[in-house]
Amino acid sequence: MLTTLEPKAKAYVQLHALLGALPELIRLSPKAAEIVAADPRPTSIGFAVHDGPRGVLSFADGLASYTADTAGATIRLPFASPQAFSKVIDGQAQPIPVTGFHRIGFLLKVFAPLTEELERFLKPTPEALKDPAFRKASTQLTLYVACAAVAQLANHDQLGRYSAKNTPDGDIAVEIGDELAYTLRVADHQMTFLPQRSPNPRAAMSFADFDIAAGILSGEASAMACICAGTVGMRGMLNMVDNLNRILDRAGQYLGA
Repeated sequence: MLTTLEPKAKAYVQLHALLGALPELIRLSPKAAEIVAADPRPTSIGFAVHDGPRGVLSFADGLASYTADTAGATIRLPFASPQAFSKVIDGQAQPIPVTGFHRIGFLLKVFAPLTEELERFLKPTPEALKDPAFRKASTQLTLYVACAAVAQLANHDQLGRYSAKNTPDGDIAVEIGDELAYTLRVADHQMTFLPQRSPNPRAAMSFADFDIAAGILSGEASAMACICAGTVGMRGMLNMVDNLNRILDRAGQYLGA
C-alpha cells in the first residue's frame, strides 16, 4: 500500500475538508458558537495556495459558510506552496496576511480558537467521550470531515483518482441509522461531497447507530466484524462502496498525519 502523502492532495484535504468543516462545527458546538458570536462583525478569510486549493470562510451574524475556489475576502492569506500551507495548519508556521490587517484580532481571537475547538472534536479525549452529547457530535463531525476528505482525494490523490476512475456515476449514501445521511456524488470520475441526503443513491454504506459509527471511525471496532454482525450494511452497487472504502482508508492516512 502506498503510504506517502502527496503535498497538494494534503492541502486540498486540510482546506476543503478540515477548515471547510468549521461552519458545521459552529452548528454542533455551543462553545464554537460563542466564540463566533463574540465578534459579530462580518469577516471573511481567503486562503490562496499557489498550485493548490483556494477557499473563503465567511462569518456573519454568529454563523459561518465556506466557499471553495473564491478569491475575494476581508483577510487574504496567500501561501507559496501546498507545503507552506500545511506547515501553518500543522502549527509549524504562522500565516502572513496581505490584506485585512485591521482584522488581525479576528484571526487570533476567533479563527485560532475555532481550530482548537475543531481539534477537540476530531481528536477527542476518552474523558470527553463519556458525555453522550459530545460523543454524538464528535462522531457526526468526524464523519463529515472524512466524507469531505474522500471527495478531495478522489480528485487530487493518485490512489484516490484510481479508485474514482473505477467508480460508476451516481450517488453513494453514507448513513447513520435514520438520523443522518451524507452524499458522495460521482460524475465523470470526479467526486463531490454533499452534506445532505441523496434523493436516489445507487449505493449506500449504513451504520446502525452513532456508537457503531464512532467505534469504526476511531478504530475501536472492526468494520469487517460489524458487517458480519449486521451493524454496518451495504446496498446497491457494491463496487461503488468498495471504491469508497478504499479512498476512506486513504483519507485516514491524511487526516491522521
